[in-house]
Amino acid sequence: MGKLGRAGRLGWALAVFFCAPAFAVPQAVVERVQMPAWLDRAGVSQPLAVGMEVNNGDRIRTGAKARAYLKLAEGSTVKLGERAAFLFYSRSLHPARAFRGAFDVVRGAFRFTTGALQRLRASRAIDIRVGTATVGIRGTDLWGKSTADRDLVVLIEGRIEVRDAAQSLTMAQPMSLFVAPRNAPALPVAPVDPGQFRIWARETEILPGDGAAERGGRWTVRLASVADEAAALAIYDRARAAGYAAQIRPRAAAGKPRKWRYQVLLAHLASGQDAAVLARRISAELGAAAVPSR
Repeated sequence: MGKLGRAGRLGWALAVFFCAPAFAVPQAVVERVQMPAWLDRAGVSQPLAVGMEVNNGDRIRTGAKARAYLKLAEGSTVKLGERAAFLFYSRSLHPARAFRGAFDVVRGAFRFTTGALQRLRASRAIDIRVGTATVGIRGTDLWGKSTADRDLVVLIEGRIEVRDAAQSLTMAQPMSLFVAPRNAPALPVAPVDPGQFRIWARETEILPGDGAAERGGRWTVRLASVADEAAALAIYDRARAAGYAAQIRPRAAAGKPRKWRYQVLLAHLASGQDAAVLARRISAELGAAAVPSR
């Protein structure tokens, strides 16, 4: 947006707010976001927003204390934790019936889960690279994380194939753990400690009151309501650069001649509590006097 003039940037902001949904079946859709988060596509970075389609080659990044949920066309969910970097590859012709793809967890925590109904209704063949290990799945529930010193994979339920430079193995025992230290052979698969897993699992979960946006959410956070177009765009640009999917909503002010006020909003918050939490967070980060509204 840096090359657009003020009128062009305002037009883009309003188009985002009033845009109609696409009718083609996307490979995946952003279902929930605990901001800040970004989507990188064709060299352009934009804030990750609820309802956004995820396309082949997209990169998703999350910031501090952030989370993101992606719903695949066939019904499975990918959950990303904070400070994650995730690459999405899929060119499935019929993704709702037969999903084929590859995901690269460059860093951070993730969870992939398929419900019992989705396992029966659609087929899938997905490879997930977690650092130095590649996990082949067909329909299962697993958690993983790639860090500077090791790669982790926890099989929660189902069956997976795990491959690295030295071996290929099958994991079929629920709550089993694969660990691959950096610059060292992988450790033998072993049961995961339940207490440790509860800590790890929280890294990818969005709970009520975490300040997340979701599809169908009806609460908003108002960052500003100003009469000056340039002031609204400045707040809008600053919020979006920080990874918050701000929108601009014009409102006709009373009186003649007609004048406009521009509300800068974060939309689709799940509840009043989530809106209040996000308002406090973004006020502290950006210095805005953000308030929840409905």
